[in-house]
Formats: sequence, C-alpha cells, structure tokens
Amino acid sequence: MSTFTPLAAIGLLAVIDVTAALGQTAPAPAPAPAVPQNSASVATNAAPLPPGYIIGPDDILQIVFWRDKDLSSEVVVRPDGRISLPLINDVMAAGRTPEELRADLVAGASKFLGNPNATVVVKEIRSRKVYITGSVEKPGPYVLTSPTTVVQLIAMAGGLKEYADQKNIVIMRTANGQLTSFNVDYRSILRRQNLEQNLLLIPGDTVLIR
Repeated sequence: MSTFTPLAAIGLLAVIDVTAALGQTAPAPAPAPAVPQNSASVATNAAPLPPGYIIGPDDILQIVFWRDKDLSSEVVVRPDGRISLPLINDVMAAGRTPEELRADLVAGASKFLGNPNATVVVKEIRSRKVYITGSVEKPGPYVLTSPTTVVQLIAMAGGLKEYADQKNIVIMRTANGQLTSFNVDYRSILRRQNLEQNLLLIPGDTVLIR
C-alpha cells in the first residue's frame, strides 16, 4: 500500500499551479486609435496659404469626407464662385475661408449623413492674380502665393525692356468699386529713394509699363 507523504502533496500542488497558469491567456492589447485614411496624403497636398486667404474662382480644392468617399471630390471653383458635389449639389465657395466652407459643407451633408466630418484642403491657388503689361519681357497674369511688391513682380516678369519708361510705371487698383492708380518711379526705387512707392500688390492689381 502506498503512503501519501507531505512531499507528494507539495509536488501535486505545484503541478496544479503550473497547469492553471498554462490555461490562462494574456489580456488582449488595447486597439490603436483609428487614423482617418489618406490623412497624410491630404496634408501633403495642401498649398501654403497666404495670410487672410479667401477662396476665389479657379482655385483647386480637395474636399474629403471621412468614411464617405462618394461625397469626397477634387473640384475647381467655377467663375460664378460655386463648386458642385454629389448630393449637396452647388455650394458657394468664393468669398469664404476654407473653414467657413467646411462648415457649410458639413451643414449641407448633415441632411443625408449622420455626424459628417469634412476637410477642405486648398491644393492650388489660382485666384490671387495680378497682371503686368507693356514693356516687360514676360507680360501676363501672375499668381500671388506670398507678399509681392511691384519691384518683385517686375523681376518675376523678366525685367523691363530696354526702352521702358522706368519713371512712369502705373499701378491700377479697384477698391470698394472705385478705380484708383499709383505712380511708381522704378529708377528712384533702385537708388533707394522714395521706397514707399514700392507698393505691396493685392489681387486684381494691374501694373502698366510703357
């Protein structure tokens, strides 16, 4: 007849402990927070915005509705200032900031979706244009992507032609529906005189060089 000793009891308890430990599983790790798809690519495609930027005609916008690809689209602001999106149809974009447009899009989409989440990315700015014409090497429209003075615009246009009237450059500007003009003496600015004439241009300005 076998004898059940204290040492045998200890061994049996050890076997039971090991068996119980093997039957346990490690707690599942907490799920990682969800990251919106294509968020990195949307940020990368964004154009640098000048201070006080307002959306205008010809600007290219990327509208992204997270988890609603059917509403997401890349659009060009039409000459009438509107953009068109599925379901929401026409929305006025010109004259608004990207954040104001985003709020309008969310309000429009909320009629069809629950808790819509939209992002407005400005991919390309084409509306902030100034024009230079006359005796420069490359006349035409130029997009203001950063603060630009009349001297800088002349440089962007390849410089003045040989027989340009450097003393009587004219900037034409429309403000509050009124057309105004400014005279610029380019030669004086180059001599570091009358530097206040080197005006900072605003969208819609036209520089005339005879």
